[in-house]
Amino acid sequence: MAASVHRFGAAGRHFIKNLLNIRTINRVNYTFSIEMTGGKNGPIFLSFPYSDHMMQVGLWIDAGSRYENERNNGTAHFLEHMAFKGTRKRSQLDLELEIENMGAHLNAYTSREQTVYYAKAFSKDLPRAVEILADIIQNSTLGEAEIERERGVILREMQEVETNLQEVVFDYLHATAYQETPLGRTILGPTENIKTINRGDLVEYITTHYKGPQIVLAAAGGVSHNELIDLAKFHFGKLPTRYSGEALQPCHFTGSEIRVRDDKMPLAHIAIAVEAVGWSHPDTIPLMVANTLIGNWDRSLGGGMNLSSKLAQMACQGNLCHSFQSFNTCYTDTGLWGLYMVCEPGTVSDMMRFTQLEWMSLCTSVTESEVNRAKNLLKTNMLLHLDGSTPICEDIGRQMLCYSRRIPLHELEARIDAIDSTTIKDVCMKYIYNKAPAIAAVGEYSYFLSNICYFPSSGPGVSS
Repeated sequence: MAASVHRFGAAGRHFIKNLLNIRTINRVNYTFSIEMTGGKNGPIFLSFPYSDHMMQVGLWIDAGSRYENERNNGTAHFLEHMAFKGTRKRSQLDLELEIENMGAHLNAYTSREQTVYYAKAFSKDLPRAVEILADIIQNSTLGEAEIERERGVILREMQEVETNLQEVVFDYLHATAYQETPLGRTILGPTENIKTINRGDLVEYITTHYKGPQIVLAAAGGVSHNELIDLAKFHFGKLPTRYSGEALQPCHFTGSEIRVRDDKMPLAHIAIAVEAVGWSHPDTIPLMVANTLIGNWDRSLGGGMNLSSKLAQMACQGNLCHSFQSFNTCYTDTGLWGLYMVCEPGTVSDMMRFTQLEWMSLCTSVTESEVNRAKNLLKTNMLLHLDGSTPICEDIGRQMLCYSRRIPLHELEARIDAIDSTTIKDVCMKYIYNKAPAIAAVGEYSYFLSNICYFPSSGPGVSS
């Protein structure tokens, strides 16, 4: 595979009806405009044009592993692997050479609720980039020989993922938190499915989910919105305009735990989370501020004692862990709010206890100054993230699938500014206080038996 073609292995329910909406943001000496065009049953096209020699354009598709069942779990990710293996117009070699000669990058990734294909190239190559994206999602040959070859590639990728303990722990966390529901399954799927997925499964997934109402075409950088519209209509005009797939099944949260024994591991990897809310829920923003209040820390930073996060100060002073990071993972109708930590087995007890204390302080005693500092840090992190065409394009595509619109920065800042300490206490009391969490832990077994469960558990525990 050419060096410029990369794969990364691991929602819009209602689209805007026939509109052209332009929002202008003045920043320094440039004027940026977000332009959107779309129809009731067709894909939505968005651009964020500004003066730049480079651009990124991509397809955000409302389809991921959550749209699968036990039999075909892993199909979305398998299909991502097959996207660059040749179309009716281009062989795999032709595709790789074309991307290489353009000096472009063609990427893809699959998540639990979305599949994304995108290209980064020179602005002048926008027509070719859009045409290539349209070609790979509509005309992939899905040859039997290529399927068999990728089957082995995915099985090796699964072995590599198993060495990334953070990914392993988060897969276990989803498995125990969303037991017997689609969100509890992994993105890659089980080994037995990878060995049996065939061309028919891939074609069925495409014909079911790759429909106009499920797709957002977004671009950022040196692009012309009118040109993007013309290209989109030409290349995607024949996409089916009605989505006949099943509605998303509700994924119920279960307070529970899963412990995986490995006596050879020197460190304990633990994730603990309570049930949070989906992207569009009004409590999402307060939970993001609360997440920022907990913060993150790594031993290599060396400045834990001077950080605003109380948990970071205690972790540093007491040598409680090697690292920790808070997270707020949102899906369409649910979410996980919690903490991932890497500890020496002997410090798990204290780290869990101080985590519990900090979570309870969010519910009862967080101060206005702490909340204001967290709000400023959250806004700064959001703005720093939107630096360049790649994160801007990603932000547009994701927000359109999640919110059916892109939230303007001034609106997002206003919603953050409206939060105060009372809001944080009320929201955290609702989702954290006296709630049974989901816990996933991997490490030396004896310490987990006595040290890990400080929180109440209302569901079954699993150990292996």
